[in-house]
Amino acid sequence: MSDATLKPGVVTGEGYNTLVNAAKSGGYALPAVNVTGTNTINAVMEAAANANSDIIIQLSNSGAQFYAGRGIEDGFKAKVMGAVAAAQHAHLLAGYYGICVVMHTDHANKALIPWIEAMLDEGEQYYEKHGKPLYSSHMLDLSADPIDFNLGECARILERMAKLDMSLEIELGVTGGEEDGIGSGFDEGADNSKLYTQPEDVLQAYDLLNPIGHFSVAASFGNVHGVYKPGNVKLRPEILKNSQSLVQKTHGTGDNPLHLVFHGGSGSEKAKITEAVGYGVFKMNIDTDTQFAFSQPVGQFVNENPKAFQYQVDPQDGTPYKKFYDPRKYLRLGEEGIIARLQVFPGVVEFLVRRTVFRVHLVQKGFGVLVDESTHGL
Repeated sequence: MSDATLKPGVVTGEGYNTLVNAAKSGGYALPAVNVTGTNTINAVMEAAANANSDIIIQLSNSGAQFYAGRGIEDGFKAKVMGAVAAAQHAHLLAGYYGICVVMHTDHANKALIPWIEAMLDEGEQYYEKHGKPLYSSHMLDLSADPIDFNLGECARILERMAKLDMSLEIELGVTGGEEDGIGSGFDEGADNSKLYTQPEDVLQAYDLLNPIGHFSVAASFGNVHGVYKPGNVKLRPEILKNSQSLVQKTHGTGDNPLHLVFHGGSGSEKAKITEAVGYGVFKMNIDTDTQFAFSQPVGQFVNENPKAFQYQVDPQDGTPYKKFYDPRKYLRLGEEGIIARLQVFPGVVEFLVRRTVFRVHLVQKGFGVLVDESTHGL
């Protein structure tokens, strides 16, 4: 097997393909963590550096808007420039953390197609200047629309992205729950049959998109955004297996030809995660868990030091509280919460480390979802 060496930094094009294929062949999924500002993006990069792992950093449309700042009156422009700023931040600093970062934007529905196109406008300018794309990939989630419209728009956008060495993530079927205003309602007592993707739809997507460029599929197999009571979310990873088998049989490909994504992974069962990874899932989204991991230590610190958030100086004994209400103090605690949470991603399984300069067949302990450790050795 030939060497596949990647330099630390934002990974795009063939480098991105290398990471995807390494994850699938190695039997693990890379964590894809949503961020909203420099505190969260830095925490995610630090977590990856501590684990000597690759990482996927992603922004939703509202996360990008928050990154730019709520003070920008033009909300659409803020969503575009916030995404640009976050990507530039990662391009500037990822190398100093010594890690490989995939930059990605999360769910964009029909109303947000202009957001994708505006980011591609920025990306084309960046590509012309730097010879590489600003983002590794974008997601276009048209799962709520008829499949012909969904795939037609995905093909149109992918044609543009392929010229920039970018990958497109699509969604087939409906991932329940809501993420930053994008998604569908989830009735915990309902049948929710739409939460399961049909293999024939996946084959249709492969037939249309594979000749155009690199793409991945967020196929729905009962996964739901957010955290729900145990037993109410019924994952069926065999949906993924059936989709892979149909494409493989139809096109005569090797095993697991599809690059699959696991949305709504927070709180999922270990066995179901492991099974899904075995069927070609290389990316597992995490947002709800890291939001709580950031907020919990901040809230605890405030509760333990209530006076510091009411007075600059204690009115009774004159004690100054600056070292407590300095935002760097409690924001760092939030960062450390994310860092600690990601060391046990997704909390119930073993992990792999992918070194940022590596041979594809070398595997060590660290991030990612391990399927069968016995088949991988140093």
